[in-house]
Amino acid sequence: MKIIIKSLYVAMLAALLLQGCATPQVNKPVDALFRDGEQLFQNGNYEDAIAQWKKVKESYQSPELSARAEIGIADAYFLNKDFIEASAAYEDFRKLHPVHERAGYALYRQGMSNYSQINSIDTDQTPVKNALSVFESYIKLYPAGEYVADVTEKIRDCRDKQLQYEIYVGRFYLRTEKYPAAIARFEEALKIFSDLPRRDELLYSLGLACLGGGQKSKGREVFGRLFKEFPGSPYINDANKAMDKYF
Repeated sequence: MKIIIKSLYVAMLAALLLQGCATPQVNKPVDALFRDGEQLFQNGNYEDAIAQWKKVKESYQSPELSARAEIGIADAYFLNKDFIEASAAYEDFRKLHPVHERAGYALYRQGMSNYSQINSIDTDQTPVKNALSVFESYIKLYPAGEYVADVTEKIRDCRDKQLQYEIYVGRFYLRTEKYPAAIARFEEALKIFSDLPRRDELLYSLGLACLGGGQKSKGREVFGRLFKEFPGSPYINDANKAMDKYF
């Protein structure tokens, strides 16, 4: 029994000594936490800035600082090239603060977060679709917004990338002699992307698909459009060679 009491006494004494030596935890004011995050952000320490700003956000002490911390977190993700996280953070900010003065900026950067994920034509095209959707929303919501010029340019580029993908898929069908599928792909692209360049490439590809699929009359008609509408096209010579082969 004496041994047990002695052991408890030693344990309690050790605990008291450790408590006395430990550095006391000081809770910083929320504005100080925010400034710490700003300094880390300016120094390029984006992950540490995010950690500090999350403390501000989770403190619920200042709605204004929380909103600034939220947009700061999104910016830090973006600059750290964590574009998936950035897109989600900008979207969350807009949902929480739909009429905030920086809501338009958040929508623009959400679109840029998706745009920055775009890779080559032969990869997943979801980022193109998502970027286009967000950019089109920006034009509708902020027709006189600060970023309209850049957003308009990005919309055109996204649509051109979609057109390139349609040509890529159609050409695959053409190479594998799936002519009906190729014809359908090229014809749909001609309708949807009538305002973009590459129409001569589409007409040439469609003409080849028609000829390959046994629709010679239609192929001749399509090539006739190519010759008439794009007399200077680099596809004219190849189209003439195709016509010589089938007629």
